[in-house]
Amino acid sequence: QGAVKRQALYACGTCTPPGAEPAGICLACSYECHGTHRLFELYTKRNFRCDCGNSKFKNLQCKLLPEKSKVNSGNKYNDNFYGLYCTCKRPYPDPEDEIPDEMIQCIVCEDWFHGRHLGAVPPESGDFHEMVCQACMNRCHFLWAYASPLAVPPLTKVNSLEDEGIVLKVEESEEQKKEIKKESGVEHQETKEEKQSEQFNEPSTSSGSEFLNTYGYCSKFTQKLPVEIAETTSEFSFCKLKELQSKPFVKKDTATFWPSNWRSKLCTCEDCLKMYSELEVQFLTDECDTVLAYENKGTSDQETERRDPLMDTLNSMNRVQQVELICEYNDLKTELTDYLRRFADEGTVVKREDIQHFFEEFQSRKRRRTNRMQYYCS
Repeated sequence: QGAVKRQALYACGTCTPPGAEPAGICLACSYECHGTHRLFELYTKRNFRCDCGNSKFKNLQCKLLPEKSKVNSGNKYNDNFYGLYCTCKRPYPDPEDEIPDEMIQCIVCEDWFHGRHLGAVPPESGDFHEMVCQACMNRCHFLWAYASPLAVPPLTKVNSLEDEGIVLKVEESEEQKKEIKKESGVEHQETKEEKQSEQFNEPSTSSGSEFLNTYGYCSKFTQKLPVEIAETTSEFSFCKLKELQSKPFVKKDTATFWPSNWRSKLCTCEDCLKMYSELEVQFLTDECDTVLAYENKGTSDQETERRDPLMDTLNSMNRVQQVELICEYNDLKTELTDYLRRFADEGTVVKREDIQHFFEEFQSRKRRRTNRMQYYCS
C-alpha cells in the first residue's frame, strides 16, 4: 500500500540489533514474519512503509510481499526503533527506573517522553488531547503564538505540599505568573523575552486592534456581510497567526499540551501553508491525523467486521421470508455436512470439482422441491 497514513509499527531486535540500520515492520509482518523474534512496540507512526524483507534485513524475506523496494526513503526513524525513548534514552518499561511515570507521545516528532522530562507538569490525562515536546516547540516556534489562547495550562506544584506528593491545578493570571517567576529567579530572562515580543509584535495602531478579533478579521464589518462572504473574507484575506503574533506572548522551554479541537484553529492561509511545508508539519492541519481519529476508525471497522451478513439479510426481510431463508440455510448446512463426512470417513481429499458437483445437485433438488410444492393461505 505504500506509505500508510497512520499504522501500528514494531521494530525487531532480532533482525535489526543495536548498530544495524533502524527498520520498522507492520502489524501483519510482526505476526507472519517475526512471530518468534524480540519485538519493540512503537505504537503508531504516520506516513510509514513497512521495511520487512528489504535491504535492511540481511537474511529475511517477507512472507507476505517478497518483492520489496530496497529502502523506503520516505520513512523517518528515531531511537524508538532501538527500544529507547524520551530525552533520557531509556527503554520502556525501564527495569532500573523505580519512579512511576506516564509516557506521553509528541504528535510532531512522535517520540515518547516521561512526564517528568517535559519541562512542565502535565495536566490530568483527560484534560488534554495532544502534546508537543520541548524540542518540537523550539523548532515550530509559531506554535507559541497559539499556545497562549489555546494550550491547556500545565499543573502548578505548591512548594508546601510538594514533598507530600500533592499537586494542585491552578489557573494563574499574568501578574501571578510574574510573581512566581521572580521568586524562582527567572524573571530577568522571561521579561526580556516579553519586551522583545512587545517590541516586534506590537500592532501598528491601537484603534485597529479594537476592530480585530482573535482570527484577524474585522468582526463589525463581517457581521454586515452574508455568511458565505464573511467566511470567505475571514479565511482567505487575513492570517490568524499574524494577528496572534501582534499580541504579546511568551516562549518557554517546556512542552505544551493541547485540547481536542486545537488543530482546527490553526491558520490555513497561503503563507502559513508554505511555512508548514517548509517545517514538514503539514499534518498539523489534518484532524484525521490524530491518534484518536485512528482509534475511532479502527473501532468503527471492527464493529463492521463483527456484523453477521446473514443476520443483516434477515433483518431486511419480512417474517415469511425470514422463515424460508432459515429453512433453506438449515437444509444446505445439513446436506453439505453429510456430503463432506463421506470424504472424511474414506480419508480422501475434497477437490474443487466435488464442491461444484455438490452445489449443482443441491440446486437441482431445490428446483424439484419448489416445483412440486404449493402453499396456500387458509
